[in-house]
Amino acid sequence: MNVTDYTFLLNKPDAINERYADTLDQVLEAFPYFQSARVLKLKHLYNQDSFNYNNTLKQTAAYTTDRGILFDFITSDSFVSVQKGLYEKKLEELMNMSVVGSEVVIVEHKVSQAELLEQSILTSIKEATTPEEAQAVAQLEIGKPLEFNKTERHSFQEWLQLSRLKPIVRTEEAAKEEPVSDEKRKKLDLIDKFIESNPKIKPVAKDAIVPTVEPIVEDTSFLMTETLARVYLEQKKYSKAIQAYEILILKYPEKSSFFANRISDIKILQQNNN
Repeated sequence: MNVTDYTFLLNKPDAINERYADTLDQVLEAFPYFQSARVLKLKHLYNQDSFNYNNTLKQTAAYTTDRGILFDFITSDSFVSVQKGLYEKKLEELMNMSVVGSEVVIVEHKVSQAELLEQSILTSIKEATTPEEAQAVAQLEIGKPLEFNKTERHSFQEWLQLSRLKPIVRTEEAAKEEPVSDEKRKKLDLIDKFIESNPKIKPVAKDAIVPTVEPIVEDTSFLMTETLARVYLEQKKYSKAIQAYEILILKYPEKSSFFANRISDIKILQQNNN
């Protein structure tokens, strides 16, 4: 891929085909922090309705300096133009190209790594689940690309959060006690002296009036959207997803039947994954 082809793709990301996608994979392998190449790959996965899109979105965000720009990209109809008129120029060149003779060329399709992974996901859904659960997965459209609009920055940030925290594995060397500095030793001595003095806390009188503090309950239902509910579902936070659809039933009673069916499907997954 040369500079002209790459600039063309930046102006027209919808033109990315499998050949360009494979080339982008090679570029990213050599230059993992090449941000524009990552968003082009992301756009291609979205156009293909790929199961890899959602996780690739997280990876792209991790390599992106300004996630606000990434959010604007995935919520816009087209990518920001880098060089105006380039697409029209290349299109005009193709239209004016003269063709002498013709031949039928059969191209053997090379299965990409992304296609293999997607097929593996589909196979695992068919083989590793019950028919009831497989139907629930299909109806909930799990794995389908998440679609955010410009008002859903909160949903976007929720998706970028880690769904699971991995425990910190400490090595034996890290577990060894580090030498205590003189300043830290002085502070520890002060704490020991305070404990030795046996300070007493005066009990509160029985007739004393203890002020009650009312907990502040913040209404965040306005942040709830169908996309956020899907985010919780993709993260396998089934309880949160159910709660999200319950809020959506109250917000949009005209779609209560649809949301209720989603809750039923989520409960099937929740039961089979406990």
